[in-house]
Amino acid sequence: MLKRIVQLFIIIAGGAIGYLYVPELLLWLNVSDSWITHEITGMFIGAILLYLLMFWVVDHIVNFLRWVEEALVRAPVADLLFGSLGLILGLLVALLGNYPLQQVEIQLVSQVLPIFLTIILGYLGFQVGFKRRDEFINILSLATKREKDKKKQSDQDEDEEGQGDLPKVKILDTSVIIDGRIADICQTHFLEGTILIPQFVLEELQHIADSSDVLKRNRGRRGLDVLNRMQKELPVNVEIYEGDFEDIHEVDSKLVKLAKVINGIVVTNDFNLNKVCEFQNVQVLNINDLANAVKPVVLPGEELAVQVIKDGKEQNQGVAYLDDGTMIVVEEGKDYIGQNIEVLVTSVLQTSAGRMIFAKPKLLEKAL
Repeated sequence: MLKRIVQLFIIIAGGAIGYLYVPELLLWLNVSDSWITHEITGMFIGAILLYLLMFWVVDHIVNFLRWVEEALVRAPVADLLFGSLGLILGLLVALLGNYPLQQVEIQLVSQVLPIFLTIILGYLGFQVGFKRRDEFINILSLATKREKDKKKQSDQDEDEEGQGDLPKVKILDTSVIIDGRIADICQTHFLEGTILIPQFVLEELQHIADSSDVLKRNRGRRGLDVLNRMQKELPVNVEIYEGDFEDIHEVDSKLVKLAKVINGIVVTNDFNLNKVCEFQNVQVLNINDLANAVKPVVLPGEELAVQVIKDGKEQNQGVAYLDDGTMIVVEEGKDYIGQNIEVLVTSVLQTSAGRMIFAKPKLLEKAL
């Protein structure tokens, strides 16, 4: 049936070409018989000639159309829908752009250029709709879900004034899941709203858990255990983001892109990802910042009792640690390695990577 349709199309196309151009061609060749140069005769000549010329490629055309049909049947409905919508928008833009071109009296511009413009814009529209389908789907689904949650929350608190928007979605990265402290933070209700775990983060965790390196494998398995605990035991709403950004390869870049698309917040303890999010105006919560914020405040001039355990980077420096892991750099402390001494705090350096305290031995201060 398909082959017959293709053959019929070729005959009709040949007849149309013959009707329009064969009489002019014959007149240009000085053929003056009226019945030969008639449009109807040209139509039959064009149909027969094109059919004979295309006879050998009909089977190839049919096979190509069947391949396209099978590909379209196998394609997901969402791919076809958003690809078609993109194609329609591209063709509409081409229609608007072709109108002024068709008013130009230059034949090349008014007839040929619109054809190429239509093909290019239609192709670009299809590609944009097809490749960005995951973003469109997730924007629609998240918007719908948040609207339902907002309505539900509004119904529960309809008598309260000043009802604000729902908390933003918190997107967890691989490092903060492996770290494990995020589960304890969720248990204490410090994080509000939905906790979102992207599928590409889960894949990275699984890849780490399957590593041949024992340390990496244990870290990956701990991350998966943390997620299971959060989903089954903790009072938080944990959801999986099924979409992906195929044109982006780095997981951190995908996280930043996802946060922009859904207007979410990235939760991490990665110092570099923290800086990237700040640079791209993406809201970020750093677990290390929270941990540093709840550490005891140490001010210059205070005294601490510490044990110097190793050399520092600079000459004559010693290094000690508080119980919470805060590093203390003891100036002129190299001679006290292995000893418990009292030090005097001189300065405190606070960064997203942690807190560092600089001090000097109290004995040295008294000597001076």
